[in-house]
Amino acid sequence: MLRLLTVLVAVLGLAACTNPNDLDKAPAYLGNFHLGHNVVVAPNLTKGPASREASKEEWIAAMKSAVDERFSRYDGTRLYHLGISVEGYVLAIPGIPLVAAPKSALIINVTAWDDAEQVKLNEDPETITIVETISGGTIISSGLTQSREKQMENLSRNAAKLIQNWLVRQNNEFGWFEDDGQLAKNKPRGQRAAAAVKAEEAMMDDAQKAAAAAVSETQPDAEETEAAPAS
Repeated sequence: MLRLLTVLVAVLGLAACTNPNDLDKAPAYLGNFHLGHNVVVAPNLTKGPASREASKEEWIAAMKSAVDERFSRYDGTRLYHLGISVEGYVLAIPGIPLVAAPKSALIINVTAWDDAEQVKLNEDPETITIVETISGGTIISSGLTQSREKQMENLSRNAAKLIQNWLVRQNNEFGWFEDDGQLAKNKPRGQRAAAAVKAEEAMMDDAQKAAAAAVSETQPDAEETEAAPAS
C-alpha cells in the first residue's frame, strides 16, 4: 500500500496527453479481437492523498462502462476477456489555482485472456498508471471545475484508451489477436489443458472475491489486503 501511495503522489505532477475522444473514428487495429468478459474488481482499492472519496462499486461501474464503450466496437470472431483490478486513485480536491492545482490519477492492473485457448496472454498483470487529460477544464484543477463523477468518467475513459494502446503494442509484437498468432499455439497440448483449468479457476476466484468485497464492508483491512487482483 505504501508503494502504491508513493506512485500516486509521483504521478500527480505529470501532464497527460491521452486523448480518449476518438470513438467516432475507426478503432485501432486489433486483429480478430472480440470482447468477451469484461471483469472489473477492486479488492485492494487505495485512496491517495488529498482525494475525494469513491467506492469500489463506483469505480467498477465506471471502468466497465468505459471498457464496453471502447471495445464493443471490435467485431472479430475470436473472444478475448479482460480482467481489470482497480488498485488506487486520486480524485483532485479544490486547490488554489497556479499554486496548488491537484490532478486526478488512477492505477489499474490488466490481464488479457484467450477464450479459445483458455490461457492468459500475459502471465503477470500489466500495471497502467492514468492521469487526467489536460484541457481547458483541468489545466487549473479538475477539483475546481469537475464533479467527482466527471473525474471518474474521464479517468476511466483514459484508462480504456491506454488498455487499447497496450493491446495494440502486444498484437504488433506477439500477434495476440491474429488467427496465426504463435503465443498460445506454441504451448504443448497438455500445458494448454492445464492452463485452461487454472484460468477458469482464477476467473471464478476473482468473481467470488469481488462479490465478497461488495457485501462485506465490515471486514478488517488486513483481510481485505489478502484478496488477489484480477489475473
